[in-house]
Amino acid sequence: MAAADPARGSVLPAPGSAAGGVNFVSLSKRFGPVQALEDVTFDVARGEIHALCGGNGSGKSTLIKAVSGLQPADKGGALIVDGHEYRAEEITPVLSAAAGIRAVQQDLGLFHDMTVAENIALGSTFPTRLGRIRKGDLHRQADALLERFSIDAAPTDLLGDLGRVAQTQVAIARVLQDHLDEPRGLLILDEPTASLPIEEVEMLLTALKSYAAAGQSILYVSHRLDEILTWTDRTSILRDGRYQGTYASADLDEGALVELITGRAVASLASGRRAVPESSDVVARLKDVDAGPLRGIDLEVRAGEILGIAGLQGSGRTELLQVMFGVQRVERGAVELDGEPVVLRGPLAAMNAGVAMVPEDRVHESSFADMTIDENMSISVLSEYWRGGFFRRGRIKADSWDLADRFGVKVADVSDPLTSLSGGNQQKVILSRWIRREPRLLLLDEPTQGVDVGARSDIYAIVREVARAGTAVVVVASDLEELALVADRVVVLRQGRITAEVEADDIHAYRLTDLIYGKDIA
Repeated sequence: MAAADPARGSVLPAPGSAAGGVNFVSLSKRFGPVQALEDVTFDVARGEIHALCGGNGSGKSTLIKAVSGLQPADKGGALIVDGHEYRAEEITPVLSAAAGIRAVQQDLGLFHDMTVAENIALGSTFPTRLGRIRKGDLHRQADALLERFSIDAAPTDLLGDLGRVAQTQVAIARVLQDHLDEPRGLLILDEPTASLPIEEVEMLLTALKSYAAAGQSILYVSHRLDEILTWTDRTSILRDGRYQGTYASADLDEGALVELITGRAVASLASGRRAVPESSDVVARLKDVDAGPLRGIDLEVRAGEILGIAGLQGSGRTELLQVMFGVQRVERGAVELDGEPVVLRGPLAAMNAGVAMVPEDRVHESSFADMTIDENMSISVLSEYWRGGFFRRGRIKADSWDLADRFGVKVADVSDPLTSLSGGNQQKVILSRWIRREPRLLLLDEPTQGVDVGARSDIYAIVREVARAGTAVVVVASDLEELALVADRVVVLRQGRITAEVEADDIHAYRLTDLIYGKDIA
């Protein structure tokens, strides 16, 4: 039996456990009447990239918090790490760190206005002399770590000047630096590629493969099914807080994985794709527009059409939406709505003209985290609730219940905080806020980023319903498989210019990939 260590809590014998790797044993967690985890048991082998999959609300985040000590699991469960067993209810952040559990969240927890060396040092002991930080040693320590992890950065670089892949690698290096010579414990990565442009995803995943090859066990959480199927060794599934099984990733395909995650076969996103007749009314038209990085943009979108925008980060895809929502100033050219020239001097003018936009950054630009669900649903139409000098709170609540039912928002009470919902349900709330205004033009920037496959299908079913009712929809998505499934037509942006247009029957992810990278294909 291993000796007890105050930092580790009670260390119990682990009969039959592997010498390396991590075992989750009968982990359960209840919050009042809600059973968030129930008897979850699976293992992550030494040197393996192990995917943890499940829809929003499946228990993934609760599991991560339990093993990180942020919300210890209930009595009866255990965590076995490299042969040491820890009672689930006794795990604290200190004990978890001592056991070698390291988590890198989607919000990397880095400081953009500090140098790379300073960010790395925050995860270790500062080299000091007479109470003063020894910057030379700090930089040498950081430089060795950057070289070890093959990170393209210098210790003196500002973190904010690095690309997202390098920032993520710095975050990983920071948490692993204390046991480089003998990888141990578990590295947990929560949606590490969610905000990465498509061209950088493979760079990060290749780096993760090298970490695993060196012996590091990795628990990989992602909603991107193609990454799971291509890059991970095994996949464990959670649904409604219960363990559904572990499978060799190579033995799964996307349809099987979707069914395991959701418990049902999800209808194809492409079920409603069609060629929109040229006789349909043109809702929005851009004529020879220069704006920000955009140059010479000629574009139109018709009533009932879902127009996809494909392009690398920096190609101007977000700015194209912002032009139509009055956020990006037009330097040259003209914008028309319903055949009439307009000058949109801000979002309010665009809203009054029948335009709605859901931006990419849901947390900071679209949701009101400190407000309730019904307040978030109604904030775009508040004037409707004033009658005779009185504000009709009861009517807001009733309408919000109707919207929750219509849009499939899984909610206990519409008076609960928005943050009580999963990411997919939050996105449905934001969509409902705009769609209830019955816009003529709906602009969506990465509408399913960080959303599980079930909610993703639900969201696009909502979008398709809106398009069928006559709304023109423009969608920006980095996931080209997804874009190929949902768009009726796709235009490709490269360096601020439209370089290709693909009609319904020819839309395929491989074709879009070639076009955004400028490959000339027949």
